Amino acid sequence: MDAERAHKIGFKGIRLAHASGAGRVLQKLTAPAPSLQTTAFGVTFPSPFGLAAGFDKEGHGIEALTDLGFGHIEVGTITGQAQPGNEKPRLFRLVQDRAVINRMGFNNDGASAVAPRLKAARAALQRRYPAVRPVIGVNIGKTKVVELADAVDDYLVSARSLAPAADYLVVNVSSPNTPGLRLLQDVETLRPLLTAVGQEADRAAGRHVPLLVKIAPDLSDEDIDDVARLALDLKLDGIIATNTTIARTGLSSPAEKVEACGAGGLSGAPLKQRSLEVLKRLKEVTGDALALVAVGGVETAQDVQARLDAGATLVQGYTAFLYEGPFWAARINRQLAKNRRS
Repeated sequence: MDAERAHKIGFKGIRLAHASGAGRVLQKLTAPAPSLQTTAFGVTFPSPFGLAAGFDKEGHGIEALTDLGFGHIEVGTITGQAQPGNEKPRLFRLVQDRAVINRMGFNNDGASAVAPRLKAARAALQRRYPAVRPVIGVNIGKTKVVELADAVDDYLVSARSLAPAADYLVVNVSSPNTPGLRLLQDVETLRPLLTAVGQEADRAAGRHVPLLVKIAPDLSDEDIDDVARLALDLKLDGIIATNTTIARTGLSSPAEKVEACGAGGLSGAPLKQRSLEVLKRLKEVTGDALALVAVGGVETAQDVQARLDAGATLVQGYTAFLYEGPFWAARINRQLAKNRRS
């Protein structure tokens, strides 16, 4: 089956299970142990393990996904204007590598349409989890038709609409699927963007909204250091490392199959080593001054623990969810809790 079609069917099944009332049962079976509660940038998470941006791009299934045990759901990437994304097919599985290639292109309904869904989900979670509820992160990016020179204003549209319902906000400048976007990772361009978004988010929400930036694994070590120092200088709340890679090295899948997939970001198991290297480098520069969120090639509880041991405060997964099935997060949480008891 086409990978994108399979994703839509699977996601619809998760939402239907929640709507049918099965969510209450699932919630009891998959709820993270209290020992897993984690605090990052002043927010308490039920578990350090959450779902990365890209699965729920538009906030349609936040409650349903929390039924499965994720400590947080990062929604998006959301843009200032609605857009259809790139032409299909645009999502491909490399099963031998437990990987995915995507060039989705930030397909979403736009910030103004997504904002009410976030607000409703946040209120519902607060009712369902009176103590520590799952956290909602919001990942924002640049609208494709907007020129790079106007990118700041475009990000501000999203920040203005979405920050009031966000527990934290992520500026995505690292997807390879929006032309020119990664140029915004240059620190001289990134500084005014992050400054403006942070100010607008806090103003719109009437409170401090933790602000993070998501970076690519393809940055040079020197550029990673520069971004880390910028984050410290701007007093950002965190860095998410890493997004997908444009590299195709070390794959087991036949070269012709990989080539047939075409351009796009590679995620999954092949990214494991590089994302861990980036995490460790960021930790060396930032110390304990901000939260590091590790993502990329995370498949098992051992992978999650390795990221925590390397300095991450939170860990995210996505691609392995497609291969491991709906109870993936619950299995990881159980193993993490078991490790903490031993």
